Amino acid sequence: VPREEKSAHSQKKRQEHEELLSALEQASLFYQQQLRLHAARDSAVNYLKGRGLTGQIAKRFGIGFAPPGWSNLLTHLQQYKISKTVQEQAGLVIPKESDRRHHDDDTHYDRFRDRIMFPIRDSRGRVIAFGGRVLGDEKPKYLNSPETPVFHKGSELYGLWEARKSRQKIDSFLIVEGYMDVVALAQHGIDFAVATLGTATSATHLIRLFRLVKNVVFSFDGDNA
Repeated sequence: VPREEKSAHSQKKRQEHEELLSALEQASLFYQQQLRLHAARDSAVNYLKGRGLTGQIAKRFGIGFAPPGWSNLLTHLQQYKISKTVQEQAGLVIPKESDRRHHDDDTHYDRFRDRIMFPIRDSRGRVIAFGGRVLGDEKPKYLNSPETPVFHKGSELYGLWEARKSRQKIDSFLIVEGYMDVVALAQHGIDFAVATLGTATSATHLIRLFRLVKNVVFSFDGDNA
């Protein structure tokens, strides 16, 4: 009978995961607050309204806004005693190049800046990563969190938790290309769409879905990709 390890190593690993999840949850709340209150939020709000989204659907998916600037989230999370190390491990901040001269308090910068933020949740509804859509001409248009101890993009599906929460019984899933596709479809009552996270649909994705439903429908853009 497999038993859960009680070793100090496994306990330490669990604690590290909890710290990362706590940082990601706080980041999600921060981004949602910025969409409501930040002085530069108009461009994000206008984009979402232009795509036909209501405040209700934005709240359901936890959509937020990463404001312009290099240390908005970094400073906010430090107020919650979340260290730069934890923030970096969670994929929220990036260390500056080691050969660049900087002060001790200026060693990292926010990964997501001036983007609409889509929290990615696991099967238990916990925020494990983010996808960010740029508002200007910056590339890439969509930026995902990197792989972390709590996020493996090849096995996660955006919108799966929200779809399962929205209805008791799901007969089929619709696999689409992006975050906005999932959210816009939900806005129009099609609340069983999911999206892969910048990767091709994999066997892992399909195994997860076919454990829940018998039918999976693909609806991708008609471009070469």
